[in-house]
Amino acid sequence: MKQKLIVGNWKMNGSLAANAALLQAIKQGLPADNKAGAAVAAPALYLAQVQAELAGSAIGVGAQDVSQHEQGAFTGEISATMLKEFGVRYALVGHSERRQYHGETDVIVAAKAQAALSKGITPIVCVGETLAERETGQTETVVKRQLAAVIHQVGQCVSELVVAYEPVWAIGTGKTASPEQAQQVHAVLRAQLAAASDKAARVPLLYGGSMNAANAEQLLAQADIDGGLIGGAALKAPDFLAIIAAAQ
Repeated sequence: MKQKLIVGNWKMNGSLAANAALLQAIKQGLPADNKAGAAVAAPALYLAQVQAELAGSAIGVGAQDVSQHEQGAFTGEISATMLKEFGVRYALVGHSERRQYHGETDVIVAAKAQAALSKGITPIVCVGETLAERETGQTETVVKRQLAAVIHQVGQCVSELVVAYEPVWAIGTGKTASPEQAQQVHAVLRAQLAAASDKAARVPLLYGGSMNAANAEQLLAQADIDGGLIGGAALKAPDFLAIIAAAQ
């Protein structure tokens, strides 16, 4: 049985004191026999702190973004090489907020995924549709287009990805896709990956639309949902730990 993966995305939240308290609580609350993978994606400024706090633990360090460029005159950007120095194991690419607020295209997202892979960092490729796209029946077309760009870019390395389905209409809104709705899209993504690689079964598919302590167990019971990309609930140790517990 594939190991479930729970990744907390802190977004633009945190402080030195709050981060330390949160990470200590998560480490202390993680059961010794935990079978699920876990990671936290922190703001870049705090990655050194997170690396130090999590040293020796089974919790992975994640970044919320990565540059498509290796180095040079790209003020404000952070390369995969730089992230690697801080023990970063995962990097989010193509999060809906990056696509919406920073104009990231499918091509840019694909380039970022390749940049991460080139340095041994696992990209968590985010795909998802808006409410308008869902209501006009475009969900499958949108997520397949977004994932296709990455598959085309990374080629045979597709099996080294993590893919997160995050319906934009369910992020931070309190709305959640029903387990059946989420599974339907995950099944589409699984089939698309299988068509691209005979090792596609290795790719964890995460659900990223307001998964919380109350609904995690039902979502994680779906055949093609291998974990969660957790927003608000990742900032509360009891909630994050409850989701990890549901992933056992």
